[in-house]
Amino acid sequence: MGAGEKRRREGTMEIDGVQPTELSQRAGTGRRRVRATLVALLAGSLLFTAACSGSKSPSWQGGNDNAAGAASESPSAAPLPNTAEVTSPKAAATGVEAWSDVSYTSEDPENTTVKVTDAKGDEVKGTVDKDKKVWHPSESMDWGSKYTVTVSTPETEGKNNTVTSEFTTMKKPANLVRVTSFLGDNNTVGVGMPLIVKFGRAIPEKYRGDVERKMVVTATPAQEGTWRWISPTEVHFRPKVYWKAYSKVFYKVQLKGVKMGDGWYGKSDLTVDIKIGRSFVMTVSNSTKKMTVKQDGKTINTIPVSLGKASTPSSSGTMVVMEKKEHTVFDTTDTDPNGGYRTDIDYAQRITYSGQFIHAAPWSEGKQGRVNVSHGCVNVSEAMGKWLFQRTMMGDPITVSGTEEKLKNGNGWTDWSLSYEEYKKGSYL
Repeated sequence: MGAGEKRRREGTMEIDGVQPTELSQRAGTGRRRVRATLVALLAGSLLFTAACSGSKSPSWQGGNDNAAGAASESPSAAPLPNTAEVTSPKAAATGVEAWSDVSYTSEDPENTTVKVTDAKGDEVKGTVDKDKKVWHPSESMDWGSKYTVTVSTPETEGKNNTVTSEFTTMKKPANLVRVTSFLGDNNTVGVGMPLIVKFGRAIPEKYRGDVERKMVVTATPAQEGTWRWISPTEVHFRPKVYWKAYSKVFYKVQLKGVKMGDGWYGKSDLTVDIKIGRSFVMTVSNSTKKMTVKQDGKTINTIPVSLGKASTPSSSGTMVVMEKKEHTVFDTTDTDPNGGYRTDIDYAQRITYSGQFIHAAPWSEGKQGRVNVSHGCVNVSEAMGKWLFQRTMMGDPITVSGTEEKLKNGNGWTDWSLSYEEYKKGSYL
């Protein structure tokens, strides 16, 4: 056995006289040289490609003709979080009622501002309840119109401090309730005159409180008062005591778009500016058969009267002058064919719906101050009838006392026949 054969049997191998360890070392050196050469070649190729391709990315980096533009764009920024949000009406809501509140959220409600504008950019008047985070309109919005809500909070780094939202109000409804005032601008009335508002349709009780809130009375100087529902179609306002002489009264009835039940809405708004005249108060005593007349607190006349006889008594209570006719005819033949009469009357001033008047009665002048002979009216002489007629105005109060019959509530403008505490119970607020 030769030496080479012997080494193979012992588990070692020799190639061309080179030991395996030495061969391995030589192979490693060779591979390093190859890698170095490849790196150098690739580097040169990269430089050459870059020089020839302008700004295009090499294909082995995943580049293409649009790669440069894509690489230069930054990722789209996430929207800034808001410090406030409009929660009602919902964004782009339609059919919103004309008196709708706006609700919102805010991280700083005390310093948050809310503005509602119409399509022209005009601001809608309103008030903000910062605690409840609600904006309340102070006037009706128009039918079928678009509005923008803008809620702003103080500057906060990294947050959006102004948000907007839009909504559209409902179209003009087919069912509209007419609203009217008995008085008009520049009327001058007596200190007992109630403010009277009427509706073209009965208002359900459920909606009367909302209606009252939209009817605001402002007196100068300020005076306490309240509304009272006389019927489902009529509401009155009176002060706690008689109006202050020579004061000014303004009332705003904002019922356009206000819900009035069963799909009905208020048709329009109205405003009325009136003046209160001098204080002119008439007091009649059945026991003395006299009328005391006071103007601005001073007695200016004492007039003999004849009231209703026992079968047709005058009403005891406080009434006001509702209507004045210098000359008229009393005709009761239709209502009382057996005991009716038809008589020409001078200086008639109505004080009840049932037909009680202050008027001149020359036929009873001999009885006035002594005996009651009328059909319920307050009879005075022709001369005193004219004197009173020339001085009174609608709304002047007259109080009759001591007769057999009490004034029925609702028989005329009987707003003063109740105490103020009782009168207030007729309000739905």
